[in-house]
This record gives sequence, C-alpha cells and structure tokens, in this order.
Amino acid sequence: MLDKAKYIFVTGGVVSSLGKGISASSLGLLLKKRGLKVCNVKFDPYLNVDPGTMNPFQHGEVFVLDDGSETDLDLGHYERFIDKPLTKENNVTTGQIYSTVISRERRGDYLGATVQVIPHITNEIKNRIKQLERLGDKPDVIIAEIGGTVGDIESLPFLEAIRQMGQEEGPGAAMFLHVTLVPYINTAGEFKTKPTQHSVKELREIGIQPHVLLCRSAKDLSDELRQKISLFCSVPTDAVINAPDVPTIYEVPLKFREQGLDDIVCKQFGWETEKPDMADWESMVSRIRNPKRQIKIGICGKYVHLRDAYKSIIESFVHAGVHNDAEVKLIWVSSEEIKQSGADKLLYDIDGLLIPGGFGERGVEGKIESIRYVRENNIPFLGICLGMQCAVIEYARNVCGLSDAHSYEFYRDLKHPVIHLMADQKNVTDMGGTMRLGAYPCIIEENSRAFEAYGEKEISERHRHRYEFNNSYREMLVENGLKLTGVSPDGRLVEIVEVSEHPWFVSVQFHPELKSRPTRPHPLFRDFIKAAVTYHEDHSDSAKPETSEQTDLSQAH
Repeated sequence: MLDKAKYIFVTGGVVSSLGKGISASSLGLLLKKRGLKVCNVKFDPYLNVDPGTMNPFQHGEVFVLDDGSETDLDLGHYERFIDKPLTKENNVTTGQIYSTVISRERRGDYLGATVQVIPHITNEIKNRIKQLERLGDKPDVIIAEIGGTVGDIESLPFLEAIRQMGQEEGPGAAMFLHVTLVPYINTAGEFKTKPTQHSVKELREIGIQPHVLLCRSAKDLSDELRQKISLFCSVPTDAVINAPDVPTIYEVPLKFREQGLDDIVCKQFGWETEKPDMADWESMVSRIRNPKRQIKIGICGKYVHLRDAYKSIIESFVHAGVHNDAEVKLIWVSSEEIKQSGADKLLYDIDGLLIPGGFGERGVEGKIESIRYVRENNIPFLGICLGMQCAVIEYARNVCGLSDAHSYEFYRDLKHPVIHLMADQKNVTDMGGTMRLGAYPCIIEENSRAFEAYGEKEISERHRHRYEFNNSYREMLVENGLKLTGVSPDGRLVEIVEVSEHPWFVSVQFHPELKSRPTRPHPLFRDFIKAAVTYHEDHSDSAKPETSEQTDLSQAH
C-alpha cells in the first residue's frame, strides 16, 4: 500500500469511439498485475443522471453493478479487465455533478456566493475523484477516463478540473494519457499526424500537456512517424504508444506491455514493482486466436444493428468460447425479420439461440416464434430477462394451450398475463433508477441444468426489470413440464426456468453476462456453449449451407 494515491487521467481526441475505455482498462490490468491496487472511474459529460432511461441506440448497453447502479458500458470493460466489482462512485455524470451543486445552493451552503462552473462545479468534480481514495480498499492509483472528445463544450468542466488537480497535487502525482487517431489516407498512401497534432494543441490551450499518447491506427506506426509525433507534440518518443486495431480487445494489454506503457507509468510515479506476469492472459488470447472449432449462436433481438447494446453478451460468448476451445460466430437476427420470414428460414443452421433482455413490445412475437422453433427442434437455448419472459409466454401458449398468454408489460387487458408487474413496482412513477436493480440471491434446485453449471445451491446475480413470472400460473406450467429451478430465498420470485424434456433449455430473469470474466467465464454461458458444441458435433454431417436470407442478416463478431 502506497502512502497516497496517484492519478492517471485518460482523455480522447479527434473522434469519439477510439477505445478510451479499453485503454484505461488495459492499463489498469497491467498495473494490477504489478501488485498495485487499481481503481477505475468514468466521467460522462451528459446531463442525464445515469444512462438508465436512454435508448440503446443513443448510448449502447446499460451496465448494472451489484449495488444497483445503472452505468456506462465502459464500467463493464473495467470489471472484466481488472476483475473487481465496482460501485456507483465509479461512474460520475454531469447530471450528478450539477444536481449536487444545485441542491447545495438551495440548502444555502453557498449563501452569499455566486455559484459558477469555476470553482463550484470543478470543485465537485475533484471531490468525486478524491473520495475514491477514502472508499473501501484504498487504491494506489486512480485511472479516471474523461468521456467525450477534447473540444466538446460539455467536457470542458472535467478537463479544467483535472488540469487543476495536476497542478494542485504537485509533480509526480498525476499523469495525462491522451488517446488520439492517426488516420491512414488511402489516396495519399500514408498516415497523417495532423489530427493528433491539433488534438494535443487543444489540450495545451486548456493547460494540459499529455505525458503519453496512445495512437489509434489501422496498423502499427513506423518509428519515423512516432518520432515526428514526438517532436510536434512534446512527448518522448517511447511514450508515443502504438495502439493499432487488433483481432480481439484482450490483446490490447499485451500490445501496451510490449511497448512498456506500464514501465513508463511506474517511472513517472517512482514505483519499483515486479514486472507483470501475463502468462494466463497470453494463454487466453492465444486460445481466442486459435480455436479448435467454430459454432454458430443466433442472437434474436431488436437492437441487432447496434452491437454495443449487447456488449457484455458478446464478451461473455468470447469468454465461454475460450473455455470450450471454440470460436463463437454470432448470427444476428432481427426479431422483426423472424415474424416476416419465419424462424425455420433464418435459424435452421444455428447451434444455439440466445434471446437477450430488452424493453417494449416491438419484436416480441418474433422472439416467441424463435423460442418455439429451438424448443421443438432441441436446439440449445439461453433466455435472459425478457428472453425468459418470452420463453414462459411461448410455453404457456404452445404447451399449456393458453393461446392468448402474454405479458402485462405490453397489454393491460389480458386473460392470461403469465408475466405481470412486480408488486413493489405498482406505485412507481419515476422511470430512472426505479426497477429491480442490482445483486439479489437465488436458490437453485439441485436436479437442474443451472445447478450443474453453478455447482452450488445459493448464487447472487444482477437484475434489471419491472415485470416477473406470474405466480398464479406456477402450478399449470409445472404440471405441463416447465421446471422452476431457481427462486428467491422467500420462494416468491421465479428466477430460473428450464424445460425438462429438452437437452439444454435454460432461461433466467437476471443478467448473467454482467459477471462473466475473460479468464473466468460465467457458468451459464460456459455450459450453454458446451451444449452448443455437442449439438454441432451431433449434427455436423447433416449441416446445410447458409441461405441467402441468413447470410444477409448475419455477421460474425
């Protein structure tokens, strides 16, 4: 344990979506492997208090933490790379900052003062960073990622706050890492450094001189190009780090390690630590790049054209694939297309199907039809949240004979609402942060696929939902072969359902993808892929070529 935490501030320039979150996560992993206690935090410049009410097309996946916080998807990267559960303090938004300052002003805390961005907003931002030192296991280093792009108006208070911290904490207490783009212009046949130069110029005008540049590019930059960037940006050449596109994000820490990024950080802060042992990580990356087999998993949802909406699910399949020595090729199928073209045309060549979580009635009938197809054809199935609810509706309709069974979420006047509003949600009016959120315990029946996967009777998983299995239909569904293999400790809430006469059909109300890790895949994803591998091997001789409809709708991850 070091006496005082050091700070690493990660900014981005030129364009968005350069991978600041992956960069911050990769550096966190390297420093953790050196025996340091690492804390990652994300600052988002939007005025929403959290991303919970945003459309996935606007923001991508909402990553839910154990404490019930709805956070940015980059916190998923943090947890996966440093393998540490985070809390609400690890994601801060402009909405939270302004809400706190305005509440204090109304209380009279600033009585007599004119409340301004500087110093009141910037002081609160600095306080949010510094409070991480005082929470729980005191970190040796805090890696703070500033959302947005240098030059954005909304990011300016955060940049000013970290500039002040760099000055106030004194030499050797803070580092600035800038993620930038070095584009390759095909018509000119060369890389261009001018965007990086201008991005660093904007930082300097604010008063920030980066210590390290992480240069994103299509491929490695030459030493000559790195020297040019070094000269024009006043950054040592060895601190101009290549960050080229790689086949898997889990290769990024290895690329940074090859170039000594963690050595540069340790030298800056005067740390003397052991070199990181990356053997397990290298083995994992090698297995990703050299799988023994390939299987196809269908993902049927309504956000299939925006992969970030299912980021944790995608990564969970990578982790589970590594464990099973398999490349998991994801076949993205729009649930609305299923309704138009039929499940038999779009899903006949898959080795397993996943129905993810979601909200709203659009595409639900396509999901239900997809579930019917894989249930009747003994294809492995995993349903998550809404996916479980659709599985219950499908079973009630096609096995129990309740043809008009549906969810109360979509239709209020129902004869058979097999999915209903949770009792504690009936008087809820605010939309933000009011669902059943965060970690809750579940008791698993021993004679079940779920118990085979987990190997224990009591588990804890993260939730994000308002609607639940309607207990009025428990007896009927169980009598017709649906197994309720996981329930809350008081027995009131159904958490896991399975089909007893199916090779592998498991649906869960929670979100297992949020707890999967690269070197420790989630048990349900691990066993789902294992079942899909078995199905593939049993049916490989009779496999059919892809249809044009499937080819048009599919894309490998």
